[in-house]
Amino acid sequence: MDARTLRIALVGPLPPPAGGIPNQTAQLARLLREEGLQVEVVRMNAPYRPAWAGRLRGLRAAFRLAPYALKLWQAAARADVMHVMANSGWSWHLFAAPAVWIGAALGVPVVVNYRGGAAEELLARSAWLVRPTLARASAVIVPSGFLRDVFERFGVGCSVVPNVVDTSRFRVGPAKASAAPHIVVARNLEDIYDNATALRAFAAVRRLHSAARMTLAGSGPEEGPLRRLAAALGVADAVAFPGRLAHADMANLYATADIVLNASRVDNMPNALLEAMAAGVPVVSSAAGGIPYIVTHEVSGLLTAPGDAAAMAAAMRRVLDEPALAAALRAGGLHGVQRYTWEAVRPQLLEVYERLAQGRQMVTS
Repeated sequence: MDARTLRIALVGPLPPPAGGIPNQTAQLARLLREEGLQVEVVRMNAPYRPAWAGRLRGLRAAFRLAPYALKLWQAAARADVMHVMANSGWSWHLFAAPAVWIGAALGVPVVVNYRGGAAEELLARSAWLVRPTLARASAVIVPSGFLRDVFERFGVGCSVVPNVVDTSRFRVGPAKASAAPHIVVARNLEDIYDNATALRAFAAVRRLHSAARMTLAGSGPEEGPLRRLAAALGVADAVAFPGRLAHADMANLYATADIVLNASRVDNMPNALLEAMAAGVPVVSSAAGGIPYIVTHEVSGLLTAPGDAAAMAAAMRRVLDEPALAAALRAGGLHGVQRYTWEAVRPQLLEVYERLAQGRQMVTS
């Protein structure tokens, strides 16, 4: 059986809002269709119908879950393979788990593609709920060696199929010595991404690079506190909060960046860092979670301990003050990101589909 003749039910969130898993779901649907596969997307985050139901806290889930379950059942009945984009927390319990159980009930092979950075917390806290669902899946795939190690510590076998970066979206310009360095953070404004540490590190850099500026491209509940922190640090005039940007706008933003900065405390395989590498922008990041599996310290980026603003500032100063280091990190990132192109990932994913459609057992790695 040629995997490219299969019918795939792809279950996951879609933009808006833009973000890691929604963007990956939309991109994967497009890429699979370009390969000739029939892809039916079942959206986890479909708009509420009627719209006013979204304002009914405690009841709105029912307005989304009932039509979602029906669409899952219909799509599974038409599919050769179900591919479920899974995350932690309530997203797992309300959206991923029902997809697995419905697929299994209809005898359709189900691929659980787990992507959340909080896998260890999910498995440690809710193993009694998660294990029975995973047992119904035909295969579990994860995008990084970090997540594979987490799942295997809990006795769950899985294979690594990386995230995909569309490198054609990014313009790689010549290295530049900027008199006004531009630091870009491309994470949502949420507590786990620790943008406060990124701001403190930027403030320290600005003491030596007085024209430096920062863009925090994301949205979330921490925007107010972060604006107040920027003011308290005396850098409010140099920090922009443009909100969450569309794909094309993010590519344009990377083209202006001297450094992409990431201070997250919990992470798996952040697309922002892969995109920075694809755009030829040096990366300075915390070494949280799975980041060291994709960014090699001193080769494709500089890594620091999470929460250490002083170390992060020192790493940024090295990139800004050592042109040879910046050039080496650019080259290392451009080389390393080739593992995440569609050309590299496609055969791995199509092999998973083909094995499951033919009823062959997955070989975990």
